[in-house]
Amino acid sequence: MAAMPDFSVERHLPAPVAGVDEAGRGPLAGPVVAAAVVLEAARIAPGALARIDDSKKLSRAVREELFQVLCVSARIGIGAASVREIDTLNIHHAGLLAMERALAALDPPPKSAIVDGKFAPAAPCPVKTVVGGDGLCLSVAAASIIAKVVRDKIMGRLAVIYPGFGFDHNAGYGTAEHCRALERLGPTPHHRLSFARVLNFSIS
Repeated sequence: MAAMPDFSVERHLPAPVAGVDEAGRGPLAGPVVAAAVVLEAARIAPGALARIDDSKKLSRAVREELFQVLCVSARIGIGAASVREIDTLNIHHAGLLAMERALAALDPPPKSAIVDGKFAPAAPCPVKTVVGGDGLCLSVAAASIIAKVVRDKIMGRLAVIYPGFGFDHNAGYGTAEHCRALERLGPTPHHRLSFARVLNFSIS
């Protein structure tokens, strides 16, 4: 069985520590969303704490259950970068901007932060980058859950406004259903025109 995330990285950093992760780098539509989460183990039921993991390893139902737990037991900051910012800055820099905004939304700011990946956003505190942090650090895993669920909710709302693309279940990723809709309907204002797979449909 693969090891679960724990506090082994957090405990070596000045507290409080915020874990930071983003969701939505790969989709063809929608914003990129980031979360910064400060976990306090004593405030979370041990059973829930033991289930926190990289959001990609969890079912939608489990993510949403843990989201509810985290919303009442952790300090959370949310940040996002719009489709326009993604197209202007590129997805890498837009992701960093979303993480910067998530950290800025924490009041008071954390004393340190752990960011998933190789690159650190601008931050009000020292930042440690950890590749694969969402599978190693509990606070980053929690951030991955928050970011994913928040973004899925955004895409669910867009699915009502723009039916046919399947945003409520593909979250804007380039599934066959989504690409067929792009070919038939063309891009919406929430599609990333800087992504070649979308641009091809917008000029065809």
